[in-house]
Amino acid sequence: MKEGIITKGIGGFYYVDHQGVIYECKARGIFRKNNLTPMVGDRVMISILNQEKGLGVVEEILERETELIRPAVANVNQAIVVFAVTQPEPNLSLLDRFTVLAESQGLDITICLNKVDLLPEAAYQEIVDIYTSTGYSVILTSKKDGKGIAALKEALKDKITVFAGPSGVGKSSLLNQIQSNILLQTGELSSKTDRGKHTTRHVELIAVAGLGWVVDTPGFSSLALDFMAAEDLPYCFNEFHPYIEDCKFNSCLHNNEPQCAVKQAVEEGKIHISRYESYRLFLEEIKKNRRY
Repeated sequence: MKEGIITKGIGGFYYVDHQGVIYECKARGIFRKNNLTPMVGDRVMISILNQEKGLGVVEEILERETELIRPAVANVNQAIVVFAVTQPEPNLSLLDRFTVLAESQGLDITICLNKVDLLPEAAYQEIVDIYTSTGYSVILTSKKDGKGIAALKEALKDKITVFAGPSGVGKSSLLNQIQSNILLQTGELSSKTDRGKHTTRHVELIAVAGLGWVVDTPGFSSLALDFMAAEDLPYCFNEFHPYIEDCKFNSCLHNNEPQCAVKQAVEEGKIHISRYESYRLFLEEIKKNRRY
């Protein structure tokens, strides 16, 4: 048997990459009996039925490190959250929502601020400061002059990465700069709505030569936090971690409770107010969903 990775699944067929060769495979019926479905990103063992035609059978699914539901892909270990500094204007609450979703899945997070050639540095420096203060790596990129592309390549090494962020911020364009023959569609920003058009339709792993894999997908296909418990939300904000244990109450949700170390850190400027406002917004959303 040969070990490979599922790069795409369509109509019951799984396309498995083994050392750069793609095999079209069906899965053994035993998976259905065990209520287990192969996923894009799965590392699998396959038997070759016809070498010349590239046909095989998925015999075994190796243990998954992670399993994302939205998008449905296994073994992702990194999210690169891409936002533009302008066109469209950055929505920091939305950016925080992406980071919370990535944190909830245990992913490493890098924030990419794109289109920096369109503004002077002073116009977006506060955004950089907010997210570097949380401990996230921030990469500044520009399609125009190739700024930050080398740093993105370095971030992709030996990782399976999902690129997340709203449409129109240049995710696909950046990937096309990293690897010129990468077959990703580029959405155009709608001048009427100032929002991008979704162009990517199914989940697929794309090999980035000499680096790793990227997930060709619209990113997190749902931005709802309805799966999360309120008490888990604080742990999806890195900068809260040093203060959580110092709150008076173990059950503190860092909202209206007295003697809250997180709120005190906000007042002292140790946690940025925009991040805390996002936290309170998400907390209310989660509580509301739990009431229904």
